[in-house]
Amino acid sequence: MFLLTNFEKGHVNNVTYVRYAETARVYFTRNFALHIDPSHKTEWMNLVSNRGLGIILRSIKVDYKFPMQYPDKVTVYHKLVHDPSSSQSTQFAFHLQVMILSEAKQRPAARCHEDLVTYDYKLGKKAAIPPFLMKQLAETWKLQEQAKKHWQQRILDIEARVRKLETESWDRADAVEDTGSAKK
Repeated sequence: MFLLTNFEKGHVNNVTYVRYAETARVYFTRNFALHIDPSHKTEWMNLVSNRGLGIILRSIKVDYKFPMQYPDKVTVYHKLVHDPSSSQSTQFAFHLQVMILSEAKQRPAARCHEDLVTYDYKLGKKAAIPPFLMKQLAETWKLQEQAKKHWQQRILDIEARVRKLETESWDRADAVEDTGSAKK
């Protein structure tokens, strides 16, 4: 009754945010299968099933930013937290950072940290990240880092242009501030 009552009032239950992250993670994985690495399509699709080798959620931490109201639509973004070849990663696990954006409010509704483990369902225990997955995680990390450098440079360029504009207008010796006074 609790879920129904909250739904009727328009409140999106906290468990729903975890489902948003999970659903997006499945699509994230399927995207690799269908568009990025189709030569390993079967292996990618198996990662989100309970057949053979899969990816399971060891833990998730959710930081709620504001209470979303139904109806709302969300956009969910995933990114790797660490370089998969770094000492912060292990041969069994990797971490994803998740941002859940509210379309109605145009801002983050929640941020999540997912700790994922590769798991062998046949053996019933964790397993090493397979080479096809490790290769794509490494490539994704490389692309993330390239994008981060590109956008950091763009920010620096914008800040330099703003500073130039300020220097040419406000920071002149003869600059006069117009406070919007009605008296002229």
